[in-house]
Amino acid sequence: MEPSTGLWVSVWSCFKFLPFFCGLLLLGIIKGVLFGPWAWLIMTVGISAIILGLWPMHVVWTYYCIIRSKLVGPVVKLLLLISASGILVLWLIVGIVGSVIAGLVYGFLAPVMATFDAAGEGKERPLVHCLVDGTWSTITGSCTVVRDLKDMLFHSYFSIMDDLRFHAPPGGTPFEIRVLDIPGAVFAAACGLLTDGIMFTVIALYKLPVMLFKGWKRLIEDLVGREGPFLETACVPFAGLAILLWPFAVLGAFLASIISSVPLGVYAAIVVYQESSLLMGLFYVISSVSIFDEYTNDVLDMAQGSCFPRFAYRKNEVSTQSGPLSRPASFKDRQDEKKAPARMTSFKSSFDEFNPFKMLDHLFAECKHHGETLVSEGVITSKDIEETKSGKVGSGVINVGLPAYVILNALLRSVKANSDGLLLSDGCEITSDNRPKNTVFDWFFDPLMVIKDQIKAENFTEEEEAYLKKRVLLISDPKRLKATLPHLASLNERQQAEIDAFARRLQGITKSISRYPTSKRRFDDLVKALSEELERAMGGSQSVSGSQFQRLRSGVARMLSQRSMGKTAIIRGDDQEAQLTSNGRDT
Repeated sequence: MEPSTGLWVSVWSCFKFLPFFCGLLLLGIIKGVLFGPWAWLIMTVGISAIILGLWPMHVVWTYYCIIRSKLVGPVVKLLLLISASGILVLWLIVGIVGSVIAGLVYGFLAPVMATFDAAGEGKERPLVHCLVDGTWSTITGSCTVVRDLKDMLFHSYFSIMDDLRFHAPPGGTPFEIRVLDIPGAVFAAACGLLTDGIMFTVIALYKLPVMLFKGWKRLIEDLVGREGPFLETACVPFAGLAILLWPFAVLGAFLASIISSVPLGVYAAIVVYQESSLLMGLFYVISSVSIFDEYTNDVLDMAQGSCFPRFAYRKNEVSTQSGPLSRPASFKDRQDEKKAPARMTSFKSSFDEFNPFKMLDHLFAECKHHGETLVSEGVITSKDIEETKSGKVGSGVINVGLPAYVILNALLRSVKANSDGLLLSDGCEITSDNRPKNTVFDWFFDPLMVIKDQIKAENFTEEEEAYLKKRVLLISDPKRLKATLPHLASLNERQQAEIDAFARRLQGITKSISRYPTSKRRFDDLVKALSEELERAMGGSQSVSGSQFQRLRSGVARMLSQRSMGKTAIIRGDDQEAQLTSNGRDT
């Protein structure tokens, strides 16, 4: 009787929640109709104007940076110029059309999602929030999107292109293409596109009914047992809608399988070029079918392995098969430790993972806290603030050195606490279990864990830690670094070289973070806070003359007047542990 009781309880809960859900949906649609057109107009006009206005400059500067680049040779430059021409034209079309579509989607969905979010648990005055949320915030959000895109196309673009133009090739030899391998690579790519396109379509078509009925079976079992997406009452209507729309999801997976045949087939050209062997490329074409079949079998819980032949397509790899028709080991056998749990316990558990944007908020909160301390101690000066406001975003003390300084403090804190991950100032710990599950975050988290282990192995003293902090903060200003960096007799040449390597790597990471679309806006808010702190510090100092203070105030006012419009992020910092050592006061 328990399953039937659970079923009736689930049906009754869904029935009671349905009117509430429909009311919120109707209210969200009304707000979307009223405020969506304005958001659509702002995003369409703003994004299109930015793309059209910067496009001629992007064309000229892209060609110039490719021609002046020292990373690649003449043949690669020619290919890059041809590819860049197509990308620039495609970007102009896709960008304008995408602005129209993005404006429509954001203008309609933002009020709807804000309405449902306002009715969540822990909200005070939910009725007021349901009526107000998603109205003016949709308009300001569309302005923020336009501003972030402007920062990405202006600040981030020039930062990336400067790396392409100035970066020296590793080993002093530019990258070049072996022209003799190109015909074989093109032939292998054509074979891969033809073979994979046909075979992937046949395999996906054969497994389409399996995915359809197994998905329905799993969703219905979750509905009866109140598990997975049906565990939370608020998600029951969406999960029920998933049962009805599951055939469309299966059709989307079928189309995605066909589309995936294009990059997998073209990859045969890379195999031919890397191995300098056309035969290896043809082996890959045949093996890619087996890899796709094996992967889909594991996803659908079908028989492991594949009946298609699979050959070794790398010269330094030995085939693990005894024959061309033998079945290789399944992905599940090789990745048991990465196997997902059988059922989802609750959607709330996923909220325990750190949000990358919250991580960015925490980073800038710490930058504000440490930046105000460094301003009061005279380490960060008005010159640093003026350089940041003038657009020198690639090498400044504030926009590169200060975030690297904050990250270094977090690494040192983690080492002293013997943490397995990254220990934040508020006591939270980011580990491999709760870190954001996306590739972009891995680009930063994994190198930081390597640096943390290296710092732990070095076992720095307090004086050496202060030396490293000063090196990280002021490495972009060699004159000031040389004048203020203390001399430590305990450091030999090898240790100094290792500290310099740590500083360069941390600054490289923070330089990549500064290219995020939202980072420029957050840096503007940070510079404003530091300008106000500098004004208070200089205003309260008896050693500053009236004329100097007046020039400082006029300079700060001029810098603040240059701010672009956008939503000001509230930056808070509560870390009272990490302070700059007494060596910073010598600056």
